[in-house]
Amino acid sequence: MQYLQHINSPDDLKKLSIEQLETVCSELREFIIEQLSNNPGHFGSSLGTVELTVALHYLYNTPYDRLVWDVGHQAYSHKILTGRRDRFSTNRKLGGLSGFTNPNESEYDTFAAGHASTSISAALGMAVAANLRKEMNRHIVAIIGDGSMTGGLAYEGINNACSQPNNLLIILNDNDMSIDNNVGGMQDYLVKLTTSAKYNKVRNNIYQGFKKRNLISEKEKNLVLRFNNSVKSLITKEQNLFEGFNIRYFGPVDGHDLPGLIRILRNIKDMQGPKLLHIKTVKGKGFRPAEKSATIWHSPGLFNKETGERILKDNANQPQLYQDVFGHTLVAMAEKNEKIVGVTPAMPTGCSMTFMADRFPDRSFDVGIAEAHAVTFSAGMAKEGLIPFCNIYSSFMQRAYDQVIHDVALQKLKVIFCLDRAGLVGPDGPTHHGVFDLAYLRPIPNLIISSPYNEHELRNLMHTAVYGNEGPFAIRYPRGQGEMTEWKNEPHILPIGKGRKLRKGKDIALLSIGAIGNNAARAIDEAEKSGISVAHYDMVFLKPVDEELLHKVARKFRYIITVEDGVIKGGLGSAVLEFLAENDYTDVHLLRVGIPDEFVTHGSVRELQQITGIDEKGILEHITRMYKETRGIHAHLQPPHNRINPVVQIHNR
Repeated sequence: MQYLQHINSPDDLKKLSIEQLETVCSELREFIIEQLSNNPGHFGSSLGTVELTVALHYLYNTPYDRLVWDVGHQAYSHKILTGRRDRFSTNRKLGGLSGFTNPNESEYDTFAAGHASTSISAALGMAVAANLRKEMNRHIVAIIGDGSMTGGLAYEGINNACSQPNNLLIILNDNDMSIDNNVGGMQDYLVKLTTSAKYNKVRNNIYQGFKKRNLISEKEKNLVLRFNNSVKSLITKEQNLFEGFNIRYFGPVDGHDLPGLIRILRNIKDMQGPKLLHIKTVKGKGFRPAEKSATIWHSPGLFNKETGERILKDNANQPQLYQDVFGHTLVAMAEKNEKIVGVTPAMPTGCSMTFMADRFPDRSFDVGIAEAHAVTFSAGMAKEGLIPFCNIYSSFMQRAYDQVIHDVALQKLKVIFCLDRAGLVGPDGPTHHGVFDLAYLRPIPNLIISSPYNEHELRNLMHTAVYGNEGPFAIRYPRGQGEMTEWKNEPHILPIGKGRKLRKGKDIALLSIGAIGNNAARAIDEAEKSGISVAHYDMVFLKPVDEELLHKVARKFRYIITVEDGVIKGGLGSAVLEFLAENDYTDVHLLRVGIPDEFVTHGSVRELQQITGIDEKGILEHITRMYKETRGIHAHLQPPHNRINPVVQIHNR
């Protein structure tokens, strides 16, 4: 590569001509395609932001000037241009680069961005801070796109931007190919006019003249902006949401025209007050298969860069994905019950709600990246007698916590929450691990919390939520393949709040919840070979917890282990501790096994389970050490010392 191999920081970009920068853009695309064909990641989004990234780092003094990316999978070019090119092959791997922006990784990453719609609020805070510190030469840019404008937080930020003194620039990266905005003719003329230095100098002189002659007060300055916006709307015969917020709007412009982007950004760079530049980009730009099918190529996995053929695993005779079991089961239930509807916030493919959408399009609702709305929207339908299955990734449900409490649980509405991607999710890392759900849901009254051991239990719980319960019901399950090749069963109603014994034993009792119990079962098999007898119980429900079962276990066993793929504080282990304390089982020794009180890094699920001690080997070590305790052999019941500290993986790369 002629230029890219010599670019180690944005300062190297500034030495190049515009023509050379266009070559850099081509090389960046080639590099990203090469890298991601071998090491999967978020593909289409970053290909669409190449020119924008080059233009921003060329014009702005980063990292002093702040670039705040919304959803970090737009930022691969940004990472490559800011000193991480030679490490990019480690992207999303254990000990390697994060797939998202991460301030612990680079000073150029100004804000962590794994969840959508945060950039405007964060950047506004930075812009206000710059004003308060009198740093008038510091520029703050928020880059939002890839669906993030459907999130309510984005509009809260925009609403506040017009009421605070700031010079924030918001760049709306519009890569939704279903939106066909006019970018030619009069529109192009107005963009050139309104972003030109001469126009804005005249505009400012007129405003200052009015002000000097006391024809307009400081309080009325927004009237001038509103008047300008009205004239522009009259000419284009279009109205603009952002101008309604008193934010200066420019665009839409071609986001792949590098010279044009540089010219426009240079012209508006030093304008006073908040402003928004609307650019149109093509998701997957430069790779034809990705341009044609943006959804599939958002994160396509391995592929042949020459042919565009995706390299798919042979899943014949393999267990189904949990999300596919959910999707097929939902369709089968909806065929028998016309009250059932499906809701998801922008993840129909990921959670397999697409099966429902294909079969019952009028009963399937993708509400965009708007988790809080998804919950309250579901609550509204439930109030009118429908039965909504609201499928939200576990980590994204955190964004709708108040709605779960206030709009669903408080009113005892029959909304069925299906929390996909529960537990450790792998390469997406700490922003996406679904490890908090058991703990954050458990305090909520009226809410049933469950987790299936396998695919049959997932189907049974879905059936139970519809036909065995009249209030809110949460079912959390992991990402990826299940345990069974024959996943179809005849679903039946489970007794709510009841666990089940999976295996008899006499030395130790192990209580697990959810699919992580399969790791525990394999560990128990190995323990048995060493003469350790472990009874295994699948709790099924965290709330209401099976107190009858816990009484039986506590009376029979002095040594109990709890295993969960959620945070150690607040989940199953905490529930059992509370039960033992409240019922005076003072002679019972309890060891809680779960996710430590730390943010866990990215890597494969297998690697991360090993790090946190919830893989088969880790659970076996816990069992062995507790068994030694039962025999009077001194053993501290702490996580094994050879475990890698998850935090080290984040901070000390």
